[in-house]
Amino acid sequence: MAVNAAGEVLGSLSGGCVEGAVIADALDVIAEGQPRLLEFGVADETAWRAGLSCGGRIRVFVERID
Repeated sequence: MAVNAAGEVLGSLSGGCVEGAVIADALDVIAEGQPRLLEFGVADETAWRAGLSCGGRIRVFVERID
């Protein structure tokens, strides 16, 4: 997934469930220059209520590319 300073996005990570949070953090990383490791997760038992077909964890490393 790529995000530019204008908030334009190319690609995706998870089909929608973490995209908004990653985009917000990406914009901060673009502005600050400091990379971040983001982690999201949901238990299998609660995944369906969150709109997901399964649980699990995802780690996303966000860095600025000049």
